[in-house]
Amino acid sequence: MSAPATRVPPAEGASAHDHPQSANPETQFRHDAAVKSADLVHREIIRKNMESYDVGHMKGRSRFLDWEAAREACQAIKREAINHLDKYLLQFEENVTARGGHVFWAANSEEARKYIADLAVKHAVKTVVKSKSMVTEEIELSAALEKVGCTVWETDLGEYIVQLRHEPPYHIVTPAMHLNRTQIAELFRDKLGEPDLPEDPQKLVAAARRKLRKAFFAAEMGISGANFLVADVGAVAISTNEGNGRLTTSLPRIHVAVTGIEKVIPRLENLATLWPVLATSGTGQPVTTYGTLVGGARRAGEVDGPEEFHVVLVDNGRSSLLGHPEEREVLHCIRCGACLNICPVYRHIGGHTYGTTYPGPIGAVLTPHLRGRQFEHLSYATSLCGACTTVCPVKIDLHHHLLHNRRDFMKAGHGKTGERLQFRLWRAAMLNPKLYAMGGWLTRKGLRAIYGLGLSGSPFDPLRAWNRKRSTLPVARQSFREQWRKGLGNGR
Repeated sequence: MSAPATRVPPAEGASAHDHPQSANPETQFRHDAAVKSADLVHREIIRKNMESYDVGHMKGRSRFLDWEAAREACQAIKREAINHLDKYLLQFEENVTARGGHVFWAANSEEARKYIADLAVKHAVKTVVKSKSMVTEEIELSAALEKVGCTVWETDLGEYIVQLRHEPPYHIVTPAMHLNRTQIAELFRDKLGEPDLPEDPQKLVAAARRKLRKAFFAAEMGISGANFLVADVGAVAISTNEGNGRLTTSLPRIHVAVTGIEKVIPRLENLATLWPVLATSGTGQPVTTYGTLVGGARRAGEVDGPEEFHVVLVDNGRSSLLGHPEEREVLHCIRCGACLNICPVYRHIGGHTYGTTYPGPIGAVLTPHLRGRQFEHLSYATSLCGACTTVCPVKIDLHHHLLHNRRDFMKAGHGKTGERLQFRLWRAAMLNPKLYAMGGWLTRKGLRAIYGLGLSGSPFDPLRAWNRKRSTLPVARQSFREQWRKGLGNGR
């Protein structure tokens, strides 16, 4: 059995999701955004996928007697969990260890990687199968395991596809959303050694299954994520639409669940609310195909399950968010991807453009807190339309947090000098009606002169950011105030 194609390992200290060709994430973001927004094939693929999601999502919401009440219930559950995170995490740990499981608290990515890599070395692990997990992407786990001699197989179909392409996931829920069946068929013909493979989806899935099934039976370690950690029973709750999740957690002799500390919920009964809301927000389904609860290793008399069960609780900057009550609700996120699907910016520039593990609105809010100020530009990659807030199933006020990030960025003195000067001038003009009117008059006169000389979009055009790639904005002959005085306000 041939080994899977692996993603290119990152340089020391770099993220697997950063772009190695650029030392400046903002510069690379602007470049990639321009390229992707001009890629009509990519945009058509995303448009079709998003339209299908929109239909499914609205149909899913109609199944609820009161969708807003369900959102409020989910918000209350997550608020209770995050506000008492220490209590519920300790309860979860106590219940897991009582059944012979192991819980490791990782302060950062390095500690998490080292624990799992050391575990693999200790047990002479050669083959690892992974079900979909954004936290393992966040901590760059696959590259660390490859360094100690492990072959790592992504077993979620979308993850397997992007692994063969040496790419990170495009989307939190649907990793290969950016590809159509023709592209996937070409990839499989090249990478799986089946040159006559047709574009038929069932045959493509069957080809992947033939490869992955061998990996499942060869693997000594299975690694999963966790959608929720149920504190009162000490169980990892996993929602999947493919059988790979259960194979990953039950066939290998070691199961490692890697998860962020914010995934804990207080009680088992909370899943009755969270699971259907997660499914509806993520894919439009009434419930995902498989809802799995894993509480520990195989017990005496049981016929399947791992011999060892480990849970790695990853902090990686989350505690710093917990310490700021104003920003704490960002940790309520259940990773459904609804905010990505509704976001007009994401729909145009795509997931890879963000250069981070978590793209879209939630990534723009979360990443600067987890990764530092070099990703502050993501807080400006938004129209602030508020659509993300309206669809969030746990009611995170996402566009408000984007404004918080911008505010904090400027307060820390990180903004550009020219930008700060422009806002001071704008403030002064807005507080002085005569100055505002004079500025408007001068701007209109100046723009008409520039456009009259044919300099639209040139360095002399103050609106060149718009005009260099679009039709020139027309310049009004009169200000709104002048038009109002002349009768607009009287309905004429």
